[in-house]
Amino acid sequence: MDYSNQNRNNTNIVTDEGLKEVLQLENKLVSSRVPDALKEESMRSINRLKRMFQMGAYSAEFENVNKYIDWVTRIPWGVLSEDRLDISNAKKIMDGTHYGMDVIKELILDYLATMQLESEGGVRGRNLPSQVPISSNGEINRIQEIGVLKGSSSNAPVFLFVGLQGVGKTSIAKSIAISMGRKFARVSLGAIGDVRTIRGTPRYSIDAEPGQIVKALINCGTMNPVILLDEIEKSSGNSGLLNDVMAALLEILDPEQNHAFTDHYIDYPIDLSNVFFVCTANNLGGLSAALLDRVEVIRFTSYSDQEKEVIGKQYLLPKVLKNLNISTEYIQIQEDVWPLIIRPVGFDAGIRQLERNITTIVRSAARKIIEGERLPIVIDSSNLREYVLADQGPLS
Repeated sequence: MDYSNQNRNNTNIVTDEGLKEVLQLENKLVSSRVPDALKEESMRSINRLKRMFQMGAYSAEFENVNKYIDWVTRIPWGVLSEDRLDISNAKKIMDGTHYGMDVIKELILDYLATMQLESEGGVRGRNLPSQVPISSNGEINRIQEIGVLKGSSSNAPVFLFVGLQGVGKTSIAKSIAISMGRKFARVSLGAIGDVRTIRGTPRYSIDAEPGQIVKALINCGTMNPVILLDEIEKSSGNSGLLNDVMAALLEILDPEQNHAFTDHYIDYPIDLSNVFFVCTANNLGGLSAALLDRVEVIRFTSYSDQEKEVIGKQYLLPKVLKNLNISTEYIQIQEDVWPLIIRPVGFDAGIRQLERNITTIVRSAARKIIEGERLPIVIDSSNLREYVLADQGPLS
């Protein structure tokens, strides 16, 4: 048997298949929305692969190029979702998911109003009341200028929500996205020990891939989502790494820099100016002064017992019953129960423990329904201990 001819034939098959894959890669890049400069640079790598396959040689570089082209073509270059700028609808959505938080809601509504002004051409695009005098010092022009600047969607604000656990920082960020009609992504920065988690790993390194910001854009499919950077103060306990992380966050959040954010894997400027960033932190310790200068700090206060009772009745109980697919007609919690489950052990700033208490009660009631208990299940202070865990703590 002529093994030399067989090897030659096998080589031809491999190179032909490889050349076909390279051509598919080329078509994928050409038909994508990748910016021309990046497309031209990527095409050089593809042409180099094409020449090697045409010469009958297989290139190990193919896997790296294939992976890189796959990532850059998945980025939604230039794709912007349409904002829903109905203030009354936004207020209705936030009121339906969160009780109180009036200051926070007003700030968000103010921002949506300025965005609406910008979309309508700014103050110049609206008719001023006839009774407003146009002063000689150009005050009206100044108002117009402010309206246009504040309404620019390319200068989205950066909110930093500061407060204890369970006070609603993450959930209000989701409500912002829903009220604006934008996609939502959460990037957890708690305890990250490497800035490459944010910036990505250089293209030819081992396990190279983009950072979490680029991945969030890909998952959302738009360049203007709401991205939550969660627990930014817990990024790293190492002072050197923390400085690197803070510097990366500064580039991401600073409106003077984020129009050309560079991910180390993509190695091409990515415009983040249309992203609505929301950050959360339990405290401001560890955050650099430069970073704090770029954000609007909004403090979340602890819920009072009266607020928790309203939240428990109007938000948490219906939510738990819906999640467990139980009708409100089957389970009833009497008024005298709420003070006992709101503060069973001690003060809790948030509502997570209250939600757990309600869930425990409803599950216990569901078991009694299955066992044939007479409906409706009525829970009051006299029988509450039948529906809570033994180690729940004092309930009276």
